[in-house]
Amino acid sequence: MFNIALNTFREITRNKFLYAIIFFAFVFIVFSISLWKLTIWDDSKIITDFWLGMIEIFWFLSVLFVWSQLLFKEIEWKTIFLILSKPINRWEFIIWKFLWFSFCVFLVVLLQSLLFLVVMFFKDVEITGLVLWSLLFTFFKLEILLSLVFFFSTFIWNMLTIFISVMIYFISHSFSVLLDLVSRTENVIAINTVKFIQLLFPPFEALNIKDVIWSFTDFKILYFIANTWYSLMYLSLIIIFTVVIFNKKKFEN
Repeated sequence: MFNIALNTFREITRNKFLYAIIFFAFVFIVFSISLWKLTIWDDSKIITDFWLGMIEIFWFLSVLFVWSQLLFKEIEWKTIFLILSKPINRWEFIIWKFLWFSFCVFLVVLLQSLLFLVVMFFKDVEITGLVLWSLLFTFFKLEILLSLVFFFSTFIWNMLTIFISVMIYFISHSFSVLLDLVSRTENVIAINTVKFIQLLFPPFEALNIKDVIWSFTDFKILYFIANTWYSLMYLSLIIIFTVVIFNKKKFEN
């Protein structure tokens, strides 16, 4: 397990694209601070919207273009043979690899979130429960996206994995619009079909509360509990499917 963790850490630290993402994230932080001094609009909304959006966008790109390459490269470059030749099961490789990637995502999201909360504190912006839930839900979205990247990386090539993951991400945010359009037709079969298809996609739209923090606050605690449970269940199912496919995969030397 230590070898998997060490190898994962080395792969991440060697990826130049990750450093580029961190650099641009820092540039945007500096830019946003300057923008707040010049803007005539409400600081509270700008700070909250900007930071929550930035955390999700930058680490969305990171998961797609950094994390997606790591498992794919192990398979493509045949380095996976060295790992699987050791006394380790395939399911252990996937689980531990995913857990270490998740830990890295957690650390960077936590660091940015703490920085965000510090900025809010010094700008006298109220840190509401919705802000904290939004940060947690953003982490869930990244974790589900990471699990999807793992899943597709086990049987399709890298660029197709990125493309499909991006499509799933955007489609999953659009079901309320699709349901609204289909509802206007008053076709029960079409409405139920869209609802069924929605169950197959990640609950990204339900987790996207950052977009309504300033327009809707009447959330029940059951909403957060239900979506947390649903996210963890969806995440677990994707990892199980990944393990099943990876166990059956044949590697050619």
